[in-house]
Amino acid sequence: MKYLTTMILILLAFEGADAQSKTQKATFGMGCFWCSEALFDRLEGVTAVRSGYEGGAIPNPSYEDVCTGTTGHAEVIEVTYNPAKITYDELLEVFWKSHDPTTLNRQGADVGTQYRSVVFYNSPEQKATADKYKAELNKTMAFGKPVVTEITKAQPFYVAESYHQDYFAKNSNQPYCRLVVQPKIEKLEKIFKAKLKK
Repeated sequence: MKYLTTMILILLAFEGADAQSKTQKATFGMGCFWCSEALFDRLEGVTAVRSGYEGGAIPNPSYEDVCTGTTGHAEVIEVTYNPAKITYDELLEVFWKSHDPTTLNRQGADVGTQYRSVVFYNSPEQKATADKYKAELNKTMAFGKPVVTEITKAQPFYVAESYHQDYFAKNSNQPYCRLVVQPKIEKLEKIFKAKLKK
């Protein structure tokens, strides 16, 4: 009996590890990563969101480096998700409906290449899905103007400084969070209510 119990525990441990290994990553830039992180962290099937920098020329850039707009990095979020609970298509839908993908290097008052609309794809399947989705948005003129979102192969992702992680959760009373992030969350809750964590 003891042997059987041990075997069951081992099998359950492997099953849990296997479920963990089935997560995938998606990387999006859509302006300030404080907004992006707060949105995607609320989605059912998303297991982790990290703010960081991607797409630039220098390794391990600081926030100050990226803010100069000269490094080539974009402020991005790296989303770890379970495709059995939320698909890449659904993540793209939230991405495109949660910012203005028709403005080049700008989101609201945030201006510069670091705020560009960008999808860093992590597989050929992600590239094909993002390309198809963007083409459809442009064909139907869904935004009234062409979508200028950059779709490019994933490059090294550099995690942003610790004070940027979970920024909205820790600083929801800050003016930027109340005036910029909170309205985006309210829009998410209205449009994507069925996709939110319970």
